[in-house]
Amino acid sequence: MEHFSDRLLNAIGRKGAPVCVGIDPVHERLPGELRRRIDGPRSALAAISEYCSTVLDAVADAVPAVKFQSACFERYRDEGVETLYSLIADASDLGLVVILDAKRGDIGISADHYAAGMFEPWVDRDELAPRLAVPDAVTINGYLGGDGIEPFCKGGRGAFVLVRTSNPGGDAIQQARLESGLSVAEHVAGVVNELAREHMGTLGYSDLGAVVGATKRDEIASLRSLMPRCIFLVPGYGAQGGGAEDVKACFNKDGRGAIITASRSVIYAYEEDDSQPWADAVAEAAQVFAGEVGEIAPV
Repeated sequence: MEHFSDRLLNAIGRKGAPVCVGIDPVHERLPGELRRRIDGPRSALAAISEYCSTVLDAVADAVPAVKFQSACFERYRDEGVETLYSLIADASDLGLVVILDAKRGDIGISADHYAAGMFEPWVDRDELAPRLAVPDAVTINGYLGGDGIEPFCKGGRGAFVLVRTSNPGGDAIQQARLESGLSVAEHVAGVVNELAREHMGTLGYSDLGAVVGATKRDEIASLRSLMPRCIFLVPGYGAQGGGAEDVKACFNKDGRGAIITASRSVIYAYEEDDSQPWADAVAEAAQVFAGEVGEIAPV
C-alpha cells in the first residue's frame, strides 16, 4: 500500500490547500429540520448520519481530508460505531483522506488490538462488503512510548501522536520543564521524531505525524525544528481561536508539513448564517477556510 504521508500530500496537492474538516456531530446542534425528527437515541443517530453525509458532500470539493471524532459516535454504542464506519466509507468514496480522531493509547499487545480493530478488523467481509472501509490514519496518545505507537504505523497507515494539544488544560503537563531544559512536549517531540524516521514515505515525510495545536503559536517553531519530517495535524483553528497567522510556523519552507483542521466553524456555519440552505453555508465555510490556509501555505 502507498504510504499514508504520500496519499495525504498528493490529496493536498490536488485540492490546493492543506486543510481538514473535523466531523464532530452533536445532535443538539443539528439543523432544525433534522432536530425536529429526533425523539430518542435511534432517531438522533439517523439524523446524525444524514447530517454527516450531507456535510461530506458539501466539503468534498474544497478539502482533501476529513477527521471523524470517534467519541461523537461511540456514545451511541454499537449502532453508533456502525454509523461511523459507514460514513468513513462514504468519505473514502468521495476521494477524501480519512483521519479517525480516537486518541488511542495502550501497551504493546493492547495497541496491536486497537490498531487491528481500526485498520484490519476481523469481521465477516462477505456480509459487509463492499461497505467495509477503514480510516487512513488515527490519532494516538504516545504516553506509553514506542511500543504503544508502532502498531499504528504499519501497512501504509498513518498516526498522529498527541504532542502539544490546543486545550488550555494541557499546559499543566505539556509545558512542564524537565532537567534537560526541554518541556514535556519537546521531549515527546524528540521521541516521535526518532520513531518517524522508520516510516518515511517517498515524498520525504513520515507516516507518523504529530498533533500540534494552532493556539500554541509561541511553541510551534521549536516543535517544527524537532520534528522536521513529521506532518503536523493542527487543531484549534477557527472556533478555538487559532487563525492563519498562528499556523504559519507549522509548515516547512517547501509549503508542506502540516494539515490544518477546523470543525465547528465549518460544520455549524449555518448557525451564523441562516440566509441560505444549511448545506450551502457549510460548503461556503469550507471554501473560505481552504482559501485562508491556502494563501499562507500554497501547494
